[in-house]
Amino acid sequence: MSFKLVGPVLEGALVRLEPLEHRHAADLAVAAEEERGTYAFTLVPRAHEVGDYIDAQHARAAAGRLAPYAQVSVASGRAVGATSYWEPRYWLSDDRLDAIEVGFTWLARSAQGTGVNAEAKLLLFRYAFEEWGVSRVDLKTDARNDRSRAAIESVGARFEGVLRNWSRSWAPGEEGRLRDSAIFSITTGEWPQCRERLEKRVAGYLPRVRSTP
Repeated sequence: MSFKLVGPVLEGALVRLEPLEHRHAADLAVAAEEERGTYAFTLVPRAHEVGDYIDAQHARAAAGRLAPYAQVSVASGRAVGATSYWEPRYWLSDDRLDAIEVGFTWLARSAQGTGVNAEAKLLLFRYAFEEWGVSRVDLKTDARNDRSRAAIESVGARFEGVLRNWSRSWAPGEEGRLRDSAIFSITTGEWPQCRERLEKRVAGYLPRVRSTP
């Protein structure tokens, strides 16, 4: 297989996606502990677990299944969360990536609702469709996670259905159990409209430049 799943640095106005490294650990430990009330169904390490979390992501990357990122706030220069390309699929040829998932996403409470998530998705989707030439990007979440489902729909992904006992559960107390997963996707034909929608959303978070009188 000639294609290797390696995510480059992706630069935006609000967020810079950098390949996840241990140098991000201190920032991520702070980010993960800001407020954990929104993480009920999401894998977010505790502060003391961040080093092991990064090692686990690197192990998935070494197996060719993941390209993990730190989400770095452009304004502060600090890592405020994580995300990844995940589960590449090669249906037509080993040389061509046909589909990819965006997952393992979480943000510090203070970074939620700031446009960081929208721009991160714009950067990830754009690179997947326009550089790798994928036919599909998909996202999934615990079917019970209404907040995550709404966030996924807000970036233009289409709900496809719920697959039962499809993924590992990350909910507290459900270790070793499977969950039902809600599946969403964007296809090549939908990407131009999705891109326009995301660009408008991101622009709404950018400071307006006053014209000279």
